[in-house]
Amino acid sequence: MNAATDKKAVRRKEGAENIKRQAGGTASPCPYYKRCGSCRYLHLSYEKQLAAKRDRVKQLMEGHCRVRPIIGMEEPWHYRHKVQAVFGLDQKKNPVSGVYEEKSHRLVPVEHCLIEEKTADAVIATIRSLLKSFRIKVYDEDTGYGLFRYVLIRKGRYTGEMMVVLVTASPVFPSRRNFVEALRRAHPEITTIVQNINDRSDSLILGEKYQILYGKGYIVDELCGCRFKISPSSFYQVNPVQAGKLYEKALELAGLTGKETVVDAYCGTGTIGILAAGRAGFVYGVESNAEAVRDAVGNAKANGVRNIRFYRDDAGHFLESCAADGVKVDVVLMDPPRAGCSGAFLEAVARIAPRKIVYVSCDPETLARDVSVLEQKGYRAKEVWPVDMFPWTGGIEAVTLLQRGH
Repeated sequence: MNAATDKKAVRRKEGAENIKRQAGGTASPCPYYKRCGSCRYLHLSYEKQLAAKRDRVKQLMEGHCRVRPIIGMEEPWHYRHKVQAVFGLDQKKNPVSGVYEEKSHRLVPVEHCLIEEKTADAVIATIRSLLKSFRIKVYDEDTGYGLFRYVLIRKGRYTGEMMVVLVTASPVFPSRRNFVEALRRAHPEITTIVQNINDRSDSLILGEKYQILYGKGYIVDELCGCRFKISPSSFYQVNPVQAGKLYEKALELAGLTGKETVVDAYCGTGTIGILAAGRAGFVYGVESNAEAVRDAVGNAKANGVRNIRFYRDDAGHFLESCAADGVKVDVVLMDPPRAGCSGAFLEAVARIAPRKIVYVSCDPETLARDVSVLEQKGYRAKEVWPVDMFPWTGGIEAVTLLQRGH
């Protein structure tokens, strides 16, 4: 390990420890706080939490560029519009639902969550009671016996549309019609109900087979003036309020004038690419997930966006093809997974040589790593904006502008 790498490792460790040191000694307002492990910063005031998160980004990124103020929430509660609940049995064999304890497979029963959409908690409580009254067995992972496994709820922040996904171990769902009717009577705000069949033995929530039990099988929400279709497995930001701020900042840093050719790498269902299309000359969206690409094409049509084209491909391979074909790209927008970008992808970015790169990151450590690689390839980070996408949790998003040359 060279001296520069060693200094970066020390900064990362100090940043992580600094967050832990800033505890205010306040009792947590959540009874599940210690067991759940998700909202690890509930013991901090929101102001201290924001300061700690910004400091974390500063520790990692101040050697690269200017660290701007963190973008927080005005109301940092009940922001999660995607809610997942694991179902199990208590000691009296009654259905319970909740989350797995941190770093374990032990179920923590949860009735009310401070960061989840309130209506979702009520729907899950109703489902628990219906399972008992309909005598539907909850799935037992140890024995493989039982039917009901998970519930996934997605709600449109701005449209109010709500989707409930009932995940079962088998397609055979006794009294399914009556169950759905009872759930709808209790919660008329539900706009669609889907059954997902998951007979896998791993930890994935959703299987590959779906049956629409009521409604369209998807919901629609609005973001930054555009409408987006959200299917059960679609990627869509769980905090739409902060997602809007994040994408607006990314597009602001891109500085589009209406003439640029843009590549939206890791485009998912096309959200940021479609938003960019209104300010760019042409946008290419690239995504490896086939279902996401289908949703992206539909979203572009629904919003009347014609200057965008989506491709199902590996992002690095697509950029290499663009370079080989002589396609001039002015701006690359990229929002990679938590693991960051592969070396091959960063090589491809450097080869196509866009004037600007706007990097949206959900992990400051991999962001700092990838920025270091891009700096070796002739880019310079100009500024980074931390964004608190997941208040009370350890998650930190950040958007960084890099430019070629000095």
